[in-house]
Amino acid sequence: MSDLGGMRASDAEREAVVERLREASVDGRLTLAELTERTEAAYLARTHAELAQLTADLPGGAPAPAYHPPAPASAPGGGGKLRKWIVAVMGDTKRQGTWRIDQEIGAVCVMGDVTLDLREAEVRSNTIDIVATCVMGDVKIIVPDGVDVELSGFTFMGDKKVEVVEAPPNRNAPVVRVKAYVVMGDVKIIGDSRAKPIKRGWFAWSEWWQERRVEAGYGLRHELGHGMRQMHHESRQALGEARDAFRDMRREARETHREMRREEREVRREARDTWRAARDGYPPESPEHYR
Repeated sequence: MSDLGGMRASDAEREAVVERLREASVDGRLTLAELTERTEAAYLARTHAELAQLTADLPGGAPAPAYHPPAPASAPGGGGKLRKWIVAVMGDTKRQGTWRIDQEIGAVCVMGDVTLDLREAEVRSNTIDIVATCVMGDVKIIVPDGVDVELSGFTFMGDKKVEVVEAPPNRNAPVVRVKAYVVMGDVKIIGDSRAKPIKRGWFAWSEWWQERRVEAGYGLRHELGHGMRQMHHESRQALGEARDAFRDMRREARETHREMRREEREVRREARDTWRAARDGYPPESPEHYR
């Protein structure tokens, strides 16, 4: 009898496992980091046995169900979105560890700092919506590498940026959608590779998942992205140093020019005094010369 576990998995079967993982996340059984890792592993799985490992500790056992496209999510109660507020005014606010995200998040900082670590959060949908308002402060959002990040909004005398290794296109990865409104502040979304690591469990599929990530070029993309960021940082630093050196040169040139002008005026004054003394018949050092 052939080994059914070694049978090659189809794209539809991978999508079915991804949908089961999403349902487990909605039930609070998986954190965002676990959902992201298992979703990525599902797309990298090659056999039925590998797919079964990803759902072995979830209700329903190992077999992968038939794939059905997910129904569109509706807002609770049929009304507008509720919002969970996290606010920092002239202080620091951090939300990390295990916490539940079942509604839109509003992060507000005024002359303070807000840190949202989503990696160990229990998420109730495939999309996390965050509205970040920052006035003379900083909002930092930490997500697992492998999620899709959508950043939009408005910036005035500030900065908003994403430093996350995102999932390849056309994959049903979790989405973090951020609208940022920044005035003289910063909104930054960073991935695992740029944050303090969290404790993760080790499963039977972890080893082959890591190997497949390397084969698929995840590590290469991360290294390239990190290299590009490093080159960008170094080029900005070199540009700043060149700009400072140019300012110093201009300042020194202005000082030299002013000194030459002073010396020229002094020479002209001495020549004028000598000429007047010769004209009036007084030596230059005599008091009559200065009358």
